[in-house]
Amino acid sequence: MRISSPADVATAAPSPRTKGGEGRRERGLAGAGAILRGFLLSLFVALPLAGCGVNNIPSFSEQAKAAWAQVLNQYQRRADLVPNLVATVKGAADFESKTLQAVVEARAKVGQMQLPPDILTNPDAMKAFEQNQGQLTSALSRLMVVVEQYPELKANANFQTLQAQLEGTENRIAVARRDYIQAVQQYNIELKTFPGRIWAMLLYSSYKEMAQFTVDEKTMNVPTVNFN
Repeated sequence: MRISSPADVATAAPSPRTKGGEGRRERGLAGAGAILRGFLLSLFVALPLAGCGVNNIPSFSEQAKAAWAQVLNQYQRRADLVPNLVATVKGAADFESKTLQAVVEARAKVGQMQLPPDILTNPDAMKAFEQNQGQLTSALSRLMVVVEQYPELKANANFQTLQAQLEGTENRIAVARRDYIQAVQQYNIELKTFPGRIWAMLLYSSYKEMAQFTVDEKTMNVPTVNFN
């Protein structure tokens, strides 16, 4: 029978330090595994949510706001053209003062508007905004009709330039309004339909429906001018 020597015992038995190192390594591996499992679980949950449109409401909201900013930009461009247009028309002999005055007053009303921060979700504020812009549209349309009776004004190079700029701006306004209407429609539908309605209740309760353009189309029509 062989009796183990102290040297053999020392060699065979693991030291306390060795045991402690192995324990820390096992705990480290377990922690890394938990982190990896958590990441994979988050990824597993996030991918289906992304496919279910969880980000649609804020995304569509930002698109509508960008479209609204373009509407304001084009309306401001038109307002900036009016003073030069009025100054040019004033040079025409015996030009209809009432027609010109209507443009000046409508332009002033537009310039004095104070848009509330919640205008996109405030139908009354949106309607007031559009009515004021519609009055300026109508006044400018009347002005363009009356100008037809003044050949010398139509031949004025400065007026021709301003008229071309105004026509281009009106076209851009129409496009900007169309884009805004479509963006708001998409956003509002998302709030009302599944699954957007669920996400609105769970995550986006502060998001409200946006106002559309509702002004009477008669306000935007070119008026009839009688020269008899």
